[in-house]
Amino acid sequence: MAITAALVKELRDSTGAGMMDSKKALTETNGDMEAAVDWLRTKGLAKAAKKSGRTAAEGLVAVSVEGTKGVAVEVNSETDFVGKNAEFQGMVSDIAKVALSVNDVDALNAADMGGKTVAEVVTAKVATIGENMSVRRMSALEGDLVVSYVHNSVTSGMGKIGVLVALTGGDEALGKQIAMHIAAVNPAALSEADLDASVVEKEKQIQMDIARESGKPEAVIEKMIVGRMKKFVGESTLLNQSFVVNPDLTVGAAAKEVGATITGFVRLEVGEGIEVVKEDFAAEVAKVSQS
Repeated sequence: MAITAALVKELRDSTGAGMMDSKKALTETNGDMEAAVDWLRTKGLAKAAKKSGRTAAEGLVAVSVEGTKGVAVEVNSETDFVGKNAEFQGMVSDIAKVALSVNDVDALNAADMGGKTVAEVVTAKVATIGENMSVRRMSALEGDLVVSYVHNSVTSGMGKIGVLVALTGGDEALGKQIAMHIAAVNPAALSEADLDASVVEKEKQIQMDIARESGKPEAVIEKMIVGRMKKFVGESTLLNQSFVVNPDLTVGAAAKEVGATITGFVRLEVGEGIEVVKEDFAAEVAKVSQS
């Protein structure tokens, strides 16, 4: 049977699959539309493609530590409900284990996971569960001792916020306390030297503008800014923040008291930085009626 452009368009419209996948499905099934839909579904292409435009801002962060390396991986879904799905949780856990062998999200998506790439496994799961999903990001951390912590965990090693802390000296208990602090306070950087220079400059300009509103002389304003920027650095950097466990000490001082040095940290929170477009009810109904 001849595979016409009209047939390809009809299959694309009904499944949301790509043009080349639709054409291949029809070729493989000799133009049988129903069989072509089944072919696409078995390949995890029908539902997956149709839902790929929907915002995935929920999901889970999973952490995994092996030896001196730890990873935190964010896998997104469309709804919080899917994060409670055991099948989704199992996939996320397996992805986090694979992540221990790579160092960035592109390599992770391309990594082997039981004979398929991680990206292919996720695509197949989209077709099974029926929601758009993606491996959004990952961070790896190495150190003499790497400790993990999950805040609002839904099951072992995964939840809404995942934290890794790298230490020289110290122990698991200290690492856990520091990780809990990071989850709660969300420092921008480890130390002043690690702060984004553009962020620091922007804050300085803001504080200058505020100070000038007072009408004080420039020499006085300069002194005011020194104090305000010192406060900004103290509140923004992990080592200089007041430790939630003992507010009389900074986090850095608390670590130093027990002979430990914090060498790095990672904090991933589900959906962080994703802009979710809110639609009114009428728009949602209209969209559903057209799909």
